[in-house]
Amino acid sequence: MVLGALLIVVYFFKHYETFRQSHVKKDVSSYKYSYPRCEQNMTVSSIPGFSEFSDMLKDFLYYRHCRHFPILLDLPDKCRGSDEPKDIFLLLVIKSFPIHYERREVLRKTWAKERSYKGMWIRRIFIIGTMTGGFEKERMNNLLKREQQEYNDILQWDFNDTFFNLTLKQVLFLDWMNRNCPYVHFLLNGDDDIFANTDNIVDYLQTLHDNNGNQHLFTGHLIQNAYPIRWPTSKYFVPSQLYDSKFYPPYCGGGGFVLSGFTALMINSFSESVPIFPIDDVYMGMCLAKAKLAPASHMAVKTLGWKIPSKNVDQYDPCYFKEQVLVHRFYPEDMYLLWHQIHDPNLKCGIEVMLGEGVTTFLESCKKL
Repeated sequence: MVLGALLIVVYFFKHYETFRQSHVKKDVSSYKYSYPRCEQNMTVSSIPGFSEFSDMLKDFLYYRHCRHFPILLDLPDKCRGSDEPKDIFLLLVIKSFPIHYERREVLRKTWAKERSYKGMWIRRIFIIGTMTGGFEKERMNNLLKREQQEYNDILQWDFNDTFFNLTLKQVLFLDWMNRNCPYVHFLLNGDDDIFANTDNIVDYLQTLHDNNGNQHLFTGHLIQNAYPIRWPTSKYFVPSQLYDSKFYPPYCGGGGFVLSGFTALMINSFSESVPIFPIDDVYMGMCLAKAKLAPASHMAVKTLGWKIPSKNVDQYDPCYFKEQVLVHRFYPEDMYLLWHQIHDPNLKCGIEVMLGEGVTTFLESCKKL
């Protein structure tokens, strides 16, 4: 089994460019994917203890086998359209919920702005499901449709956008990428409440002289020896009936991580043999383990919050965030302000401040002479 997996990885690596070429559709805009409606699997109700599970967990189990849903808003030309660059260096894949309009608007004006940085093209996609139903679903779908018309950055499927369906969202995106964006060099995959310094991300990726996206990379806040939460009241509760191992495989916090195009396609390939799991970042770790690939730690990625070293400094001090790659959990107003602060040409940090104070002291001394 292990030898077989290793042989697949070696073959995939050697034939990476051929693999990508073979998955490019000649006319993606005219190609429509349609699947029959996925039916509820009632047999899962026979799982011991099923009646005690939360409604969200029950719903997850009922539809866990479903991997294909109708696409409501597509971006078939995002990576190869006449108005798009032929060579996207960094694709920002942002998990958002339909009601998070304010967050998406702020991201479009800050770190997720589509642009070229140091000659490297950055593009943006929001991946979204739908509300449960009724008038709210219709209203939010209309909102997303208008956003799509204005910004061309919404990728939406017709499934319930819940916490336990974040894994499904990742699986659907990777399948979409395999068909539509196989030539992307690198991806930033994250939530819509992270602060990502995309300038620093591009700078970091350009230091990888032996990796232009065609080799393995999966880095972020590395979590190892984590164990399943067995308390039913926890948001992250996973019963032993669903996962009976003592520990999860190594993974990176799902708030945000950076990966290569090669690794994204590898995860997509191996995910077909890994049952969907309700915790999305753990699931990515499972797929990496299946592919015999390891996630890595990046010290400037902080998905479990942050701590400013001094109590005399604002926790949103721009000099601190100017050096970071990604930090999780921001309100839109703080994100908007911070992005503009770290790009203020008059911002002085570290040694610049010390030199500034030294010059002032020197000038004051001269006046006294």
